[in-house]
Amino acid sequence: MDIRFLGHACFEISEGDTRVLIDPFLSGNPKAAVEAGEVEPTHVFLTHGHRDHWGDVVDIAKRTGAHCVAITELAGELSDNGVENVTDPNLGGTADFDGGWVRVVPAWHTSTTPSGRVNTPAGLVIGLGGKTIYHLGDTALFSDLRLPGERDSLDVALMCIGGHYTMDRHDAVKAAELVGARQVIPCHYDTFPAIETDAEAFKSEVSGSEVVILQPGETHSV
Repeated sequence: MDIRFLGHACFEISEGDTRVLIDPFLSGNPKAAVEAGEVEPTHVFLTHGHRDHWGDVVDIAKRTGAHCVAITELAGELSDNGVENVTDPNLGGTADFDGGWVRVVPAWHTSTTPSGRVNTPAGLVIGLGGKTIYHLGDTALFSDLRLPGERDSLDVALMCIGGHYTMDRHDAVKAAELVGARQVIPCHYDTFPAIETDAEAFKSEVSGSEVVILQPGETHSV
């Protein structure tokens, strides 16, 4: 499995013919590694509806016909925008897709789409190619971050560290301990001045998990 960091909190997870795009904030993203028209996902998953995560989801989904998975209210808004292939699990729900599954889990944050609709933020636990990836979404530190790892052995956690809008790198050190993934890839930092932080300092303070720092455009194989 390959995990490609596309900037901010956007990742592409690839295994065989399956390409999962998460939180496709590309247009308007100063750190984006690609343009929205260059991605060809088979699936698009959303953690929540803020503009820097919702991003180009509607245009990408319509152009590619990708299967979209998002929490119920976000899925409804995608359908209202003309996206046809949508699955709508709620918190605790699991959606199967070709070659894998994705489960929606809690995140402590807020969420309003660019159109002004309020919805519930989430994290995503993704099973693909015999590996399990946990995208924490935008979240504050809270103790139940440990629960996904108690159910599934987590290979990689995609973890926000930038602070201001999410937990900072200091809280993320504790979050890495709670999550217990074999590897941690930090995200949601340095995109804007408010979330600039020291990823190397985060890496140096984490114990028990290997921290893999990716620059936008780089790929990590699991």
